[in-house]
Amino acid sequence: MHALLNVAVMAARRAGAVLGRNFNKRDKLTIEKKGHNDFVTSADLAAEKAIIDVIHKHYPDHAILAEESGVQGDSDHVWIIDPLDGTTNYLHGFPVFAVSIGLQVKGRLEHAVVYDPMREELFTASRGDGAQLDGRKIRVSGNKDLDRSLIGTGFPFRQADQETGPYLEMLAKVIRNTSGVRRPGAAALDLCYVACGRLDAFWETGLQPWDLAAGALIIREAGGIISALDGGEKLLDAGHVLAGTPRIYKGIAQLCASEIKAILQPKS
Repeated sequence: MHALLNVAVMAARRAGAVLGRNFNKRDKLTIEKKGHNDFVTSADLAAEKAIIDVIHKHYPDHAILAEESGVQGDSDHVWIIDPLDGTTNYLHGFPVFAVSIGLQVKGRLEHAVVYDPMREELFTASRGDGAQLDGRKIRVSGNKDLDRSLIGTGFPFRQADQETGPYLEMLAKVIRNTSGVRRPGAAALDLCYVACGRLDAFWETGLQPWDLAAGALIIREAGGIISALDGGEKLLDAGHVLAGTPRIYKGIAQLCASEIKAILQPKS
């Protein structure tokens, strides 16, 4: 394992331990509202600190882009961190959440870790070396038929008033043309589930770079395709995503072309 990836794994496990100790202890957590349907807890903050402490112990000059503490430092090496992807699930005792850490070097994603502390599943990837689940190589599913596919999604919530209509039209079309749709509530894990074949595709809007960075590399290294909803390559800047096996990705993009256009239409 590459030294940088090893540090990411150590950091993710450290954060996962923090989250595990505090799970189902809502009465003891400090909870603040950042915005509509957007919360931060003392567990988020403690997990993020644990990650940054591990990284800076080994690489004190590296920069950080973290969900809670923002940008720290200036370097060609930027660690993109979500200490708790699935905060709403976590607050309700719903055991689907993860730690997500991606490392960007000179603007290119090089290493990624997504850790699920409830299932103790560790997804990792390094550019050019493939993707792994608990050290075993993973690939996207071999499913080529849209009507037999299982699709993941995330409901729009930060701009729900603007996106709900066209999103629901897309959701209805996907439901009618596939074998099912799932909405677990943690985008980083959803992306990893595409990478290991548990889902055949995934789409969502309203995302941030820390939601996407690690999962994007893991999908690509597992043989999948991931882009902005409109097919654009600047995924982390776009804030929306479509990912899947090559055949199912194309099928969803073609099936829902008009709905995707409506979702992304600038709002007055």
